Amino acid sequence: MELFIHQVLAGLATGGIYACIALAIVMIYQAIHHLNLAQGEMAMFSTFVAWQLIEWGMPYWAAFVLTLVLSFAAGVAIERIVFRPLHNAPVLSHIVVFIALFSIFNSAAGFIWDFTIKSFPSPFGSQPLFEGAPVSAHDTGMFGVTFVLLILLFLFFRFTRVGLAMRAAAVNPESARLVGIRVGWMVALGWGMAAAIGAVAGMLIAPVVFLEPNMMLSILLYGFAGAVVGGLTSPAGAVVGGFIVGVVENLAGSFIPYIGQELKLTIALALIVAVLMVRPSGLFGSRLVSRV
Repeated sequence: MELFIHQVLAGLATGGIYACIALAIVMIYQAIHHLNLAQGEMAMFSTFVAWQLIEWGMPYWAAFVLTLVLSFAAGVAIERIVFRPLHNAPVLSHIVVFIALFSIFNSAAGFIWDFTIKSFPSPFGSQPLFEGAPVSAHDTGMFGVTFVLLILLFLFFRFTRVGLAMRAAAVNPESARLVGIRVGWMVALGWGMAAAIGAVAGMLIAPVVFLEPNMMLSILLYGFAGAVVGGLTSPAGAVVGGFIVGVVENLAGSFIPYIGQELKLTIALALIVAVLMVRPSGLFGSRLVSRV
C-alpha cells in the first residue's frame, strides 16, 4: 500500500509536467489546428537559457521569471515571423516547418552549450519533504508550481477580457473578428503563452532528467499522450489527461510485470491508441458534427 501511494503521488508530480506540455500543445492546436512537434525543443532551449542565467550568478527565481518573459517573447516572434505567412499553406508545409524548428533548436542548443549532460538546480531540494514522506521536496514543489500555474491560467481564461478574447478567437475566429477581436494577435499571444508554459515544464523537470539537448523528447511524447487522452479541443481535458498519463505510467512501471522503467513510454503510447479506439475525440474533447 505504501508503494502504491508513493507511485500515485510521484505520478501526480510528473503528471503536472505532462499537463503543462499537453496544455501548451492544445493551445497551439486550437490556434492553428496543427500539433507543434517542436514544443519540447522550445522548452529545452528555454531551460538552457535559465541555466545560463543561473551560471552567470542570477538568483534562481529571478532567472525563472526572466526566462518566462524571454520564452513568451520568442513564442510570439515565431508565430509572427514564421507561421503567420503560412496561415493558408498546406498541412505538409506546417509539418516541415515544425520539423525544421525541432532541428534548429536542438542543434543550436548543442552548438551553444554542448551535448554533455549538465545538472540543473532545484529550488526545493532533493530530500524528502519531511521524515518519512513518500515523495521528495522537489516532487512536491513541481506539483505545487504546476497547480498554481494551472489555477492562474483558469482564472485568466475565465475572468479576463484578453483570456475571453483568446477563447473566442480559438472557437470561432470569424465571429470574433466581427466583434472587433484581433484574431491574429490572439493567436500570437497563444503561442507566447504556450512557449512560457513549456519553459515552466522544462525548468521543473530538468533537475530530474538532467539538462541536455534531447531531454524533452520523451516528455513531449507524454505531453502528446496527455493531450490526446484528454482531448485536443479541451484545454482542461489536456490537463486532466496529463495527470492521468503520469499516474498510469508510474503505476504500470511498478506493478505490471516486465514493464519496469524501460518500457514506461510504451504505456503512454498504448494509452493513446486505446483512447482513440474508444473515443477518437479524447475523454473530454468535443465531437465535430457536420451536416451533409
